[in-house]
Amino acid sequence: MNWEAFLAPYVQVVEELKVKLKGMRAQFEYESRHSPIELVTGRVKPVPSILEKAHRKEIPMDSLEEEVQDIAGVRVVCQFVDDIHSIIEMLHNRNDFFIVEEKDYISEKKDSGYRSYHIIIKYPVETIHGEKQVTAEIQIRTMAMNFWATNEHSLNYKYEGQIPTKVKSRLKRAAEAAFKLDEEMSKIKDEVQEAQRLFYKNKNKH
Repeated sequence: MNWEAFLAPYVQVVEELKVKLKGMRAQFEYESRHSPIELVTGRVKPVPSILEKAHRKEIPMDSLEEEVQDIAGVRVVCQFVDDIHSIIEMLHNRNDFFIVEEKDYISEKKDSGYRSYHIIIKYPVETIHGEKQVTAEIQIRTMAMNFWATNEHSLNYKYEGQIPTKVKSRLKRAAEAAFKLDEEMSKIKDEVQEAQRLFYKNKNKH
């Protein structure tokens, strides 16, 4: 398979979504309003990871485009749990892509303790052969959820998916601690947002 040609549309999707989501963040700043978007990152899944997932889930090579939904992945990180719902609403109101599926791992966390909100989209990309609908995944999570998920990902890599029981139980406790942190921060959200508004107003004066 010509991987460069296969992945090119996915690279384009990630770059375009990053620009659009960062643009949304900037608009909130221009209006001196709290931005629900704190950080936007994106990546195209490396070829070995695509092959490993295909092997694990018994996906034939000619079905990769349909069945591997996270080849193109964009992550939106926010400060508060409420921000996640604001971002979901904004994405629902956009008409430059089509939402295929939503996975709420915040209300229904994974057994590992993982929390995040996933939106699977079909994004139109203009190619030399015409328009192509490319599947991509947008993950939305708080900074606390992201901190936990990044560390869990590293441990999964280290232990090749077989994290020792002791470490697993510590991870679960850490996930609960991260969620408690989110809950506590939500209680002082108005104070934090007021402080940020003042900061942006003063910054824009200079």
